[in-house]
Amino acid sequence: MSAPVLTGPSAELDDLSVWPASTARLPGGNLSVGGVSLTDVAERFDTPAYVLDEGEVRARCRTYRAVFPDADVLYAAKAFLSRAMVRWIDEEGLGLDACSAGELELAVTAGFPAARIVLHGNAKSPRDIETALRLGVGRIVVDSPSEIARLAAQVGSGGRQKVMVRVVPGVSAGGHEKIRTGTDGQKFGLSLTDGSAQHAIARVLGQPQLELTGLHCHVGSQITDVKPYLVAVRRMVGLMARIKESHGVTFPELDMGGGHGVAYRAGESALDLTALARRLNGKLSASCAAAGLPVPRLVIEPGRAVAAPAGVAVYRVLAVKPTGSTMFVAVDGGMSDNPRPALYGARYAPRLIGRSTTAEPVATTVVGRHCEAGDILAADVLLPGDVRPGDLLAVPVSGAYQLSMASDYNLVGRPPVVAVHDGSARLLVRRETQEDFRRRDIGA
Repeated sequence: MSAPVLTGPSAELDDLSVWPASTARLPGGNLSVGGVSLTDVAERFDTPAYVLDEGEVRARCRTYRAVFPDADVLYAAKAFLSRAMVRWIDEEGLGLDACSAGELELAVTAGFPAARIVLHGNAKSPRDIETALRLGVGRIVVDSPSEIARLAAQVGSGGRQKVMVRVVPGVSAGGHEKIRTGTDGQKFGLSLTDGSAQHAIARVLGQPQLELTGLHCHVGSQITDVKPYLVAVRRMVGLMARIKESHGVTFPELDMGGGHGVAYRAGESALDLTALARRLNGKLSASCAAAGLPVPRLVIEPGRAVAAPAGVAVYRVLAVKPTGSTMFVAVDGGMSDNPRPALYGARYAPRLIGRSTTAEPVATTVVGRHCEAGDILAADVLLPGDVRPGDLLAVPVSGAYQLSMASDYNLVGRPPVVAVHDGSARLLVRRETQEDFRRRDIGA
C-alpha cells in the first residue's frame, strides 16, 4: 500500500519530482529506485553508498537522441565514468567526451569505439596526447597555442589527426562563477575578442598533420536558460564566416559543449531540452544562411543532465546535535564523497527513509564526518524533528560530480556505486578500503 499524500511543510519532504522516474514509495517511509529498496541497498552494501539507476541513464540518453536526431551527442565522462556507464552510453548511441589518458583508457578497454571519443583539456600532458593518438580518438580539441606544435610533432610526418579549436565566445552563463567558462579571464579556450582564436586557427591550418574539422565552445555549467547558447552560436558562426573569408575554409562541425542544467531540489528550474534543440538548430540555420555558410553538423556534450538525476546517495546518521539555533545532523559521508557544496555552494534536499514519522519538520543542517567546518552537505533543509542516529538519509540528484570528484580526505575511503535496474542491484564500483590505502603507501 502506498504512503499517504502529505500537505504543508511535510509535502516538501515527500516531493519526488527530482528523483529518478522509477522511484516509488514503499510502506514504512521507504523508497525504491529501479525496483530496489534503498534500505535494502544500505543493508547489503553498507553506507555511504551511491545508487545509480540504469534505466534513468538510458532514458536520458534516448531523450537526447530524440530531440537532437541530427547531432552528435557526446557524454561528458567527467560527470561520472565507470565500465558499466561506458557500456550504457555506447549501447544508447552516444559518443564520449574525455579529459585525460585515464578516462580514455577506461573507455576503450571497456569496449568503447575510440573514433567516437573527443579529447578535451586545457593542459594536456604528453601522456594524454600519446594515449589519444595510440588509441585513435576521433577528435582532439586544441585549447592553447602551445598545443598545436606539440600535437603536430607527436602525430608525426606520416600521420594526420582530426582536431577542433576551443573558442571563448564571450558569453557568461552558469550556476556559479567557478563553472562559467565562456568568458575571458579563465583558463579554458582561446579568446574571440583579442584574436587568439583566429591566430590559433590559422596556425592549425598550416599544420599538414592536423585536420581542422570545426570549432568548439563551452559557455558554462548548470545553465537553465537557452539564451546563452543562442548568443554563443551566433558568435561562433560569425567567426566561421571570417575564417572562410580569410582562409577559404568551411568547417563541417560545430561543437556547442554542454552545461545543461538540472533541478537539484523541488521547484528549481532545469534546461528545457526540447526548447534548446528547436531554438539552437533554428539559430544555427538562420545564422549560417545570413553568412552564406552551409550548416555544420552540431555536436553537444551533456554530462550532468544524463548522470546527475540518475543517482541517489544513501547515508546513515551518526549524530544529532542542537547548537544554538541550528540542528546539526551528521552522517557517515561528507565532503570526501561530495565536495560540491563546499566548492560551489550546491544545494540538495536529503530525505529520511526507512521509517515513518509524524514529527513536524524542522530546519536542519546536514553535515559530514570530516574535520572541516565547511563539510556541509545540505544547509537549512527540512527534516523530521525526530531524526536520530541510525536513521538513513537519501539524497537525490547525486549521480554527477560527486563520486567523480571524491577524495581520500581523512582516509575515510570512497563509497561504492551500486546499479539498480528492473528490481535487481549489482555492484559497479566497490568501496575503497583501508587495505587499498596500505597498498599505495609504499614508503618507510
